[in-house]
Amino acid sequence: MMKGHMPFRVTAATFLAITFSVIPASWADDEASEAAIQLGSQTAKGGFQNEEDVCDRFNRWQTDAVAREWLAIMHGRLDGIQTVTATIPRGAKAKTDVEVRVTTTEGETRYGISIKLVSNAGGFNQIDKRWLDSYATMWNMPPGVHDALKLFVGEVPPTGLGKDPDRMFLTELPPDTQRAIVAFFEGHRDTIVSDILGGDGPHAAGWFLVTVRGDHAQANRWVLISTASAARFFNEGEVVITPAGSLKIGRITMQRKGGDNGRETATMLQFKIDPTDLFDRAESGSLDPVPRPVVKPDPNVVEDSSGTGE
Repeated sequence: MMKGHMPFRVTAATFLAITFSVIPASWADDEASEAAIQLGSQTAKGGFQNEEDVCDRFNRWQTDAVAREWLAIMHGRLDGIQTVTATIPRGAKAKTDVEVRVTTTEGETRYGISIKLVSNAGGFNQIDKRWLDSYATMWNMPPGVHDALKLFVGEVPPTGLGKDPDRMFLTELPPDTQRAIVAFFEGHRDTIVSDILGGDGPHAAGWFLVTVRGDHAQANRWVLISTASAARFFNEGEVVITPAGSLKIGRITMQRKGGDNGRETATMLQFKIDPTDLFDRAESGSLDPVPRPVVKPDPNVVEDSSGTGE
């Protein structure tokens, strides 16, 4: 069911980390932590090949400089940390690729991280893929829009001659139908972007890590930001139907999956981004990796007990 339209659904309470016990906010006041939060983008010696590499770094956090930078960005102060345990969730469809649990004397905080491993800049990366009916249910899609997208993905045969005998492009639909599709995604874009980037529920990803792998000049770079910041970034721009007949929601492309040697899965709907777009913004200094001030907590203020793991 539609979760409701808000000015921007990706809030710290929804998307930053999920806390299993209340952790008082202890933001970084040391130079290393503040520098990491301000930068958010770096180059890692040794590089990354897969999620296991990211897990290994977190589990070696006491001696791994990159992991310490990540923890400074996500958690704040390092001096109160007792243990850090990183694992890869198994058996559950979730946005979290790596789960990090940080324990201090005051409790445990869970951080879910969505990881995008890319080989080069300019390459698109799938962020979500499902059957159209699933999206229609999630977002309470109007019947007219739902029916039009069935033509788009090829669940229903084309109503006339077009570029593809198996499906219709959005540009081939009647103008009023095109307007209805754009209006729906424009009106619900915040909910849609937050769902496809971070997910929802106990396995939502509150953090978004992009790494470049390979042996070329751009390899081993990384940028780590909150999913809330990533959603704001990729949501920037208009909702428009492209000349190629797909849909753009800011920097996000919605298209039919295709391929799969003609199997039914080719008719799934998918959303794609170029994750490396974040590097230019981060390195320009205009991307805030963590939507919070870097301040020491006031010892006289009672902490909020809602527990977001922010």
